[in-house]
Amino acid sequence: MSNAVLRVNRRDIVVELGDRETLLDVLRDRLKLFGAREGCGVGMCGACTVLIDGKAVSSCLLLAALCDECEITTVEGLQGESGQLDPVQEAYVECAAFQCAYCTPGFVLTTKALLEENGAPNREETRQYLAGNLCRCGSYVNIEKAVALATILSKE
Repeated sequence: MSNAVLRVNRRDIVVELGDRETLLDVLRDRLKLFGAREGCGVGMCGACTVLIDGKAVSSCLLLAALCDECEITTVEGLQGESGQLDPVQEAYVECAAFQCAYCTPGFVLTTKALLEENGAPNREETRQYLAGNLCRCGSYVNIEKAVALATILSKE
């Protein structure tokens, strides 16, 4: 066991970590942040996606101890101080880019990372970037629409 400082959603949190604890386990079990979800457990579905220093990462594969002093953002951390939704979240709602919504937090965070890297992705770039996220309900058309709208909203 070792102590680490996890900077989660703009707050520093000191936690005692086991050597084999994943970031997903810490976020869900200890910090009660349920936006990151376990789907496959092997980093193939994107349900557990969080942002680490702005990059989309599968939290089910990442040892929490490796995140000491990293900037970790979960879907809960995208809201502004007064509770307003992030433009990416707004776009997903506006485009109804979800059905069961199990995958939605991962898609939202991956979209956020995409727009940070490429402020105006085309359709093919969007598809390639989001390829690591799976939607079992098949909402891909609306997800693509949401990314296109988020591109516009993020610039306003």
